[in-house]
Amino acid sequence: MSVLRLAIPSPLRRNFDYLPPAGMSQAEIDTLQPGVRLRVPFGAREVTGYLLGVFTESAISEDALKPALELLDDAPLLDAQMLQLCHWAADYYHHPLGDVYTTLFPKRLREGKPVQLPGLPGWQLTTRGKGLPEAALPRSPRQAQALSLLRQRGFIASSELKSCGISAAILRNLQEKRLIEPCAVNAPSLPATARQGLTLNDEQTAVLQALVAAEAGYSCHLLEGVTGSGKTEIYLQLIAACLQRGRQALVLVPEIGLTPQTLSRFQQRFDANIAVLHSGLTDAQRYLAWEAARSGAAQIVIGTRSAVFTPMAAPGLIIVDEEHDSSYKQQDGFRYSARDVAVKRAHLHGCPVLLGSATPSLESIQNVDAGRYRHLQLTQRASSGGMPAICALDVRKQELQAGLSDTLLATMEEQLRLGRQVLLFLNRRGYAPTLQCHDCGWIAECRSCDARLTVHRRMRRLRCHHCGAASALPRQCPHCRSERLLASGLGTEQTEDFLHTRFKHWPIHRVDSDSMQGKGAMQALVDEINRGDPCILLGTQMLTKGHHFPAVSLVAVIDADALLFSADFRGEERMAQLLTQVAGRAGRADIAGSVLLQTHYPDHPAVLAMLNTSYAEQARALLRRRHETGMPPAGQLVLMRTDCPNAEYGEQFLQQLRMRCTPQLPAATRLIGPLPSPMQRRAGKYRCQLLLTAPDRRSAQAAASLLVANAEALPAKQGLSWSIDVDPQDVF
Repeated sequence: MSVLRLAIPSPLRRNFDYLPPAGMSQAEIDTLQPGVRLRVPFGAREVTGYLLGVFTESAISEDALKPALELLDDAPLLDAQMLQLCHWAADYYHHPLGDVYTTLFPKRLREGKPVQLPGLPGWQLTTRGKGLPEAALPRSPRQAQALSLLRQRGFIASSELKSCGISAAILRNLQEKRLIEPCAVNAPSLPATARQGLTLNDEQTAVLQALVAAEAGYSCHLLEGVTGSGKTEIYLQLIAACLQRGRQALVLVPEIGLTPQTLSRFQQRFDANIAVLHSGLTDAQRYLAWEAARSGAAQIVIGTRSAVFTPMAAPGLIIVDEEHDSSYKQQDGFRYSARDVAVKRAHLHGCPVLLGSATPSLESIQNVDAGRYRHLQLTQRASSGGMPAICALDVRKQELQAGLSDTLLATMEEQLRLGRQVLLFLNRRGYAPTLQCHDCGWIAECRSCDARLTVHRRMRRLRCHHCGAASALPRQCPHCRSERLLASGLGTEQTEDFLHTRFKHWPIHRVDSDSMQGKGAMQALVDEINRGDPCILLGTQMLTKGHHFPAVSLVAVIDADALLFSADFRGEERMAQLLTQVAGRAGRADIAGSVLLQTHYPDHPAVLAMLNTSYAEQARALLRRRHETGMPPAGQLVLMRTDCPNAEYGEQFLQQLRMRCTPQLPAATRLIGPLPSPMQRRAGKYRCQLLLTAPDRRSAQAAASLLVANAEALPAKQGLSWSIDVDPQDVF
């Protein structure tokens, strides 16, 4: 008997046995390789499974085994290293293997559809489009032009259609009319080339030479460079060297908003096929980019977190930009860290990996100290502007208008009159975080979360920033019918309204996830800002991550106090990183930059550290304290969390889990809890958590395996679900 063992996408942490598809010969069965896809029955559904191996026996009797329905691939779509990475990630993060496999494949292949030929994204006529009579052609000249070109050529790359003046909107209209459909267009395989790079200073030259000299085989490097030190230029010249060797490069960025800016710089520098992968693409676009990377048609791959699992024909270099960013950690489902997976992947492929940041994570600094990473530093800015001067602005007893002091307003006006740009940082979107009745004290709260609803006055909506619930902005209090409703607190919309009144002669640009929703919105804004005209930028963290605004001379943190007090042990580290990144937007060209921190606590140790010491010094002090307390990266954390409509049942589940596991825990490991999460109710469910601390990774992994095995053995009633998070970034 031949048994096919498959990984099936399901919450069950086990594999499943099937008989070969009907009609498959033994010779064909013997040629099956791990990683091929098969269509199989699973309960009442048909799903795509992934072959782990062919065996001669099963724990299930032959009569009870079902045959697979169809073999979908003649050969695996992933190489041996990617399959190994998949198994490592499932083991390390204690996640079902079938779910991890699905992360590696685009939607088309997860649905069991066949592989398309590799090539560049393009368009072709549908059957309906081919049969469309001349008299029925669209009236739009551009739509008619597109159809005419496709009839002449059969299929055309999207980039070529764009050069003919046919926009993406025109193509979408034709697609909605079912006249055209996406396809892959095979381009002639040309060697990738790079244009001349910028002249490097002595520090950059030394760093690049060290990286180029270490290119053979696996090596991990931490590039710590102050903001504006030219890390991106190092990336570009290192990638050029990688392409010269005929290898591919993978570049990870933390946010979608950075992808257009990064792509633009890469397109200007390289004559190469570049694949882009992020959640803002359509399924068809993601598939074509994935296939271009897998086949080797794309020499450079740029993407956000999930792009770390993109297969490549000849991986030669992996770069993780802003490696400290928490966006690299998946917060639900398969809770992996893209940075850590990137390091493991480079090890498996035998290629170098470069982690870059002006504010490295304490984990990476710890790895440098342990000799696992090589530390490279850029201590000077590439421009002649120098590092910005930082000072605290004591706003105690000062009158604030939309959060802005008179001193800050005067400084802003002075910079604008000099023809420069101003950046204001406020990490709260919306108009105000609270809506309250002035007469009875009622506060608008989310019905599904332990959170207040945020006022979005432009849209006349109340929104929960945790579960996404929204409702119309009320005209009167639902309790006492009073119309005296107060919007309390500060948000970017409110400050923007004031700025439009106070600075009528200068453009105001608000940058947050509400204002930057349209496709290409962020890139259009960056292009406008980089023209250098005086303006005011107001935004959230979206403004702090790697953007280069040469004309910004003044950066101000409107409410630095919001960053000072955090129950999370990582609070100080994140504050230091965020303030350093924000400050780094000032003075990046040849003009001097300055940074103002508005605060009611100018003598707070964290504020004084920001004013008087570098981030590197702050990080070292924080790392020493972590070693004293045994918290990561000195120790290890694992978080078990329940979500349940019944708060009491979730706590009981974790209490039973603790009682079962405590006698078997490895030495020096400890369980804390169960305790309600600080935001106990979220999206209609109550959350409770059990925290595991361990002195080292081996103990943490052994304890995590014990927790998972016992959690699976416990009955989960009343709609309870549980999850495990290894190396959690959000403990609270």
